[in-house]
Amino acid sequence: MPKSKVRRKPAYTPPPQAAAAKASGPSHPAYVVIMLAIGIVGLAWLVVNYLAGESIPFMAELGGYNFLVGFGLVVVALLMTMKWR
Repeated sequence: MPKSKVRRKPAYTPPPQAAAAKASGPSHPAYVVIMLAIGIVGLAWLVVNYLAGESIPFMAELGGYNFLVGFGLVVVALLMTMKWR
């Protein structure tokens, strides 16, 4: 009976490298302006609430929610800094 041929394993070829993450360029200058504006508006909201909150009708109606609005805007600005390049 004839002897069967021995199969050889092909030489190891490493898998192709995944495409490197696309290097993003710097953020648009408007992004920085908007980020800073939101942070400053949030800070100004809190300062105005402390100084004259009861004199301004719509702020008086919001009551304790003024803190939520002010700190919410500041938190949004801080979250935007994580995407800033």
